[in-house]
Amino acid sequence: MDVTAIEHARERIKPYIKRTALEYSQTLSQQLGTNVFVKLEIFQKTGSFKIRGAFNKLLSLSAEERNRGVVAVSGGNHAQAVAYASSVLDIDAVILMPESTPRNYIEATRDYGAKIDLQPTITAAFAEIKRFESEGRIFVHPFDDPLVMAGQGTIGLEILEDLPETTDIFVSIGGGGLAGGVSISVKAIKPEVRIWGVETIGADSMAQALAAGHPVELPAITSIAKTLGAPSVSPQTLALAQEHLENVTVVSDDEAVQALQFILERLKVLTEPAASCTLAAASRLKNQFNQDNNVVLILCGGNLSLNDLCHYI
Repeated sequence: MDVTAIEHARERIKPYIKRTALEYSQTLSQQLGTNVFVKLEIFQKTGSFKIRGAFNKLLSLSAEERNRGVVAVSGGNHAQAVAYASSVLDIDAVILMPESTPRNYIEATRDYGAKIDLQPTITAAFAEIKRFESEGRIFVHPFDDPLVMAGQGTIGLEILEDLPETTDIFVSIGGGGLAGGVSISVKAIKPEVRIWGVETIGADSMAQALAAGHPVELPAITSIAKTLGAPSVSPQTLALAQEHLENVTVVSDDEAVQALQFILERLKVLTEPAASCTLAAASRLKNQFNQDNNVVLILCGGNLSLNDLCHYI
């Protein structure tokens, strides 16, 4: 997968997604001592970037494959994206979700028309995929798929078009598809841009994989950032992280929530911990920047329920 595939993905999905805004934040710029911009994927249809990869994958299926239906695994945002894209394209979808999935994610996914199959854990959900594939369904992987990754990479194209002077990008990592796609598109156009990965403690499969030199299976996802809850990264996304990322900063849930509250109060937008963690990481690394840097925080999703927000605070 290369930048050409990402450019093709942009043309393919253009009628179905929003080109989200990239906005300068005076408040965050003052806080970090540099120029800070936010890429507002929280305003994407279904509330996260995931719709980009879902549409690129489904639009690439043949008519015969679409008739067979699709199956996906997700603790939240990928579920809604596949469900919505499937409804738009008239494809039957089954979504396997862990029982710990927040209720608002389950309800939204069902409202988009998908069938929900709850499993005890995310690992158990992945284990059920072969059963549905044996019935003929096409698996839409949440991150380890070149078409899905190319769709997510379109964010990088938009960032550099809107802010050619970009020097740094902070991107959240679940399984690594967003970071992989963005890094491919950005590095192909402007190799000197630094890309910083971010995870939370208890959902840090990429950081552990980088330390070990190979994918590591997490025994459980203990972070509140459930949408970062991939039990392991893939060899492909690990290789892209090794090649393109400056590092992966692992922040605590408390740091992510403090950043979430600050973003809500000062920028007036609601993010989920999987997105606000980018601000927490940038705050830790503020000594890496000066007044000449142009730092982009990808706010990848905003699907947070009021109950969860009140519980976190």
